[in-house]
Amino acid sequence: MTLNRRHFMQHVAGASAIAGPSAGFIQNLHAAEENLKKQGKSLVVFWMGGGPSHMDLWDLKPGAQTGGEFKPIKTNSSGIEISEVLPTVAQNFKNLSIVRSLVTNEGSHERGTTLMNTGRIPSPVVQYPALGSTTSSLLTPKELALPGFIGVGGTAQRIGPGFLGMAYAPFSVQNAGQPPANIKPPAALAGNPSEMEERVRRRQRLFYTVEDPFAQSNFPHLTKAEERENAGSSAQAHSSIYKKAFDLTISPLRNVFDISKEPTSVVEAYGGRNNGFGMGCLLARKLVEAGVTCVEIDLGGWDNHAGIFNTIRTGNGPRLDKGMGNFMKELEDRGLIKNTVVLWMGEFGRTPRINQNGGRDHWARCWSVVVGGGGIRGGQIYGSTSEDGMDVKDKPCSIGDLFATVFKGLALDPTTQVRDNIGRPLAIADGKPLAGLA
Repeated sequence: MTLNRRHFMQHVAGASAIAGPSAGFIQNLHAAEENLKKQGKSLVVFWMGGGPSHMDLWDLKPGAQTGGEFKPIKTNSSGIEISEVLPTVAQNFKNLSIVRSLVTNEGSHERGTTLMNTGRIPSPVVQYPALGSTTSSLLTPKELALPGFIGVGGTAQRIGPGFLGMAYAPFSVQNAGQPPANIKPPAALAGNPSEMEERVRRRQRLFYTVEDPFAQSNFPHLTKAEERENAGSSAQAHSSIYKKAFDLTISPLRNVFDISKEPTSVVEAYGGRNNGFGMGCLLARKLVEAGVTCVEIDLGGWDNHAGIFNTIRTGNGPRLDKGMGNFMKELEDRGLIKNTVVLWMGEFGRTPRINQNGGRDHWARCWSVVVGGGGIRGGQIYGSTSEDGMDVKDKPCSIGDLFATVFKGLALDPTTQVRDNIGRPLAIADGKPLAGLA
């Protein structure tokens, strides 16, 4: 969905009323113009809960003592090889790049999850927002009926919007094979579409009759229109969320969650209806087409301290391959790849050394993530690890660098500032984009 001229002029008019004829107004004008260019950008996060083994997926060491059981196979990007358990991803790899030198040093599941989802070390003072919440706050058009950030699974909801407020909280979809509950109008409102819409809107007006005086008591100096633009108030966030819900209830866009009408061949390509992750990837493609800014799909079960090779070979390996591989194929086939950034990650990697139980333990000293799409160059390898996988060999990457790369791939300046819950300005990424990737 693009910003129309009327909406743009309203944005400019609002900016001038606040800023006056000053340099600030000119800056707001440039910001509004830049925002027009960013419409249609999306971010899709593949979240691998438990800590996936980069050693068995993206940074294989064949022949080494730490190498494991899997062999490398060629991708459709010259000179890049990945694990044999990912043949579909390998066939559709040209728009992806591997960062093999990420250093995070957070080896606990809880802290690693927070770090990788927010780009910040966990703090008892500041609740940092999830990556999807930050992206949604900067890129989601206000007129979009769908939520700007949708989490398929539980991780996105667990991290939440932090200091950005509930207006940017993820909308949770627990089962990608079924539409979310409560997005259809109540049975009592059944009727022809125009009658149903009018009845829903009457309920909405009644809601605002109750809601507006409460909000006005918090912001007596603002008009009602200005109040609804204020994202810093919990009352305004509450009102904004309900407006989204009313809009979605009557919008044809609510049908985007239904994948039952997708061709059987497409469903099977994603691994079939029993592959929850694959169905999440199929849903993500539909959501990106509908204009959703960020989608996160979870695939848990990577905490493989024992029996890692059989678990990957018969379980998560095929699920990941079908889902991610066909998602990348459809992004390419449907012309979505230029505006969609993809990020594959977990809370940390796994140890190069195989333990006595045939598994790998937590490892955050040096490991791999995968990025691509949007403004990020595909077919690249950034950094490397030593022959035994124990250390970074060259080009270390921090979590701040990774986030800066993702934001730049979305045409966002990583130095863009937001204000935390105690009013301090904070750049959206504490790092610099990786040279050669973004």
